[in-house]
Amino acid sequence: MAPVTTLTLLKYCGFTHKFWALQMMQSAKPYLKNVSGLSFYKLLGSGQDGFKPQPDWSVYALLQVWESEDYAEHFFKNSPLIDKYNYHSGQICKLYLKPIAAHGLWSGKQPFECSDNTYDESQPVAIITRASIKTSQLKRFWKYVPQTQRAIEQADGLIYTKGFGEFPVWEMATFSLWKNMEHAKQYAYKNKAHRKAITMTRQYNWYKEELFSRFQVYKVEGSWIGFDNLKI
Repeated sequence: MAPVTTLTLLKYCGFTHKFWALQMMQSAKPYLKNVSGLSFYKLLGSGQDGFKPQPDWSVYALLQVWESEDYAEHFFKNSPLIDKYNYHSGQICKLYLKPIAAHGLWSGKQPFECSDNTYDESQPVAIITRASIKTSQLKRFWKYVPQTQRAIEQADGLIYTKGFGEFPVWEMATFSLWKNMEHAKQYAYKNKAHRKAITMTRQYNWYKEELFSRFQVYKVEGSWIGFDNLKI
């Protein structure tokens, strides 16, 4: 069986549940140790809309890489952690992702094994980028972020985008969801602001570590605001 990546999006309402969610950035780790078939995971907070460095205390995510979909299904049906998430979150959505391209490292690893590069170009595509920003480049990096954010929000075919991270300001990841591969490629290769960002990344060497990955979205469980146009 082929490896599978899942991204669980979690939204919380009210101070009590938001505070619980913040605590789970550490408290969830024991639940994720020695999980059968789980080869990689990251607990992620999020930034305010517009890729601002200030935290969004209402949205979190759990990224997991599985040896097969069967292991993922078993976890989501039987894990006490998922029971807790279901109880505290006002909204939860699980995306099942098939890796189709990945390069770079995340915490010294390449977690997304692309065992089969075939995919349906008409189906939705998810892109996850991750970077560990050098302290010396923080000011320059965050100064340029608003320009790239405006560009992606105006891109044709974008369904959803959000900035996530393991640690605010320094450890950042972006998640974007597109109607299909053609729309994702149009933005990646033809958008001027995005191309300038790539040039500046190389010029200033912003990152200590970075990763870029593409996935085909083949199954979604639950609902999320903005996913109304997501058709699989």
